[in-house]
Amino acid sequence: MTAPGQAWAEAVLGGRPPAPTVLLLGGFLTSPPLYRPLVRRLRERGAAAVVVGNVWTPDWILAAPRGLGAIVTRSGRGLLRASEVAAQVSQGAPVLVVGHSAGGMSARLLTSPVPFEGRRLNASGRIGAIVTLGTPHVVSDEGPAGQRVGARAASFANREVPGAWFAPRVGYLAIGSRALVGRPSGTRRERRLWGLYQGLVADSDATEIEGDGLIPLRSALLPGAPSLVLDDADHGITPGRDWYGSARFLDRWWPLAVEAWRAALVARSGSPTEG
Repeated sequence: MTAPGQAWAEAVLGGRPPAPTVLLLGGFLTSPPLYRPLVRRLRERGAAAVVVGNVWTPDWILAAPRGLGAIVTRSGRGLLRASEVAAQVSQGAPVLVVGHSAGGMSARLLTSPVPFEGRRLNASGRIGAIVTLGTPHVVSDEGPAGQRVGARAASFANREVPGAWFAPRVGYLAIGSRALVGRPSGTRRERRLWGLYQGLVADSDATEIEGDGLIPLRSALLPGAPSLVLDDADHGITPGRDWYGSARFLDRWWPLAVEAWRAALVARSGSPTEG
């Protein structure tokens, strides 16, 4: 049943879903200004508003020795702010969270009812969908990256909120790329990529590994969640190169993201069309 005051649910039941408010969580070593072009593109494609998490490069540097707890706390504050904005422009609907790289891991950690590094966010009720762009969801404990803070976060998330844990009330979409292949005996670039990818997947039997230049494809796909594989998206925001947030890729995944978000609203609203 629709809870009192949930205008968004009444709108969904009436076939008039609101436009989503987006929380954008940036990746490792990024800062909010890097995402200004993506913010503009999301607004142009129908997002009611876009809030960027207040996480800056120095915060990521500090996370290496201290853990991701502070990053998740800042991301949680961003979610609260996005929820306030949604109350004004999206009829209070749960937020559509887009996480780039490590930002996608932060998004998943926000939903955990189990405390992560002393922080208990338990915020799945505020999130309508989680869309991840090149997020390392699956990380082997055997590789060098297994010793890093990001791998510990992935292990926690996959234990406490595995896969599409809150579906159908939260929508999920994991996006990865096969743009750049790593090979152990290829070109210099391919050997470098091989080393990067092996740091996450530690697969000694593989002869080549596909990825986006930093995250191997098999790491970026969240088990049990819908996915989209792009053929030529770069991982990071590099001048002159197309990354996940570039216009031509955004036009592919944004409609799917909105569809996942709206389906979750239907599930929450108690609509008879659910399922």
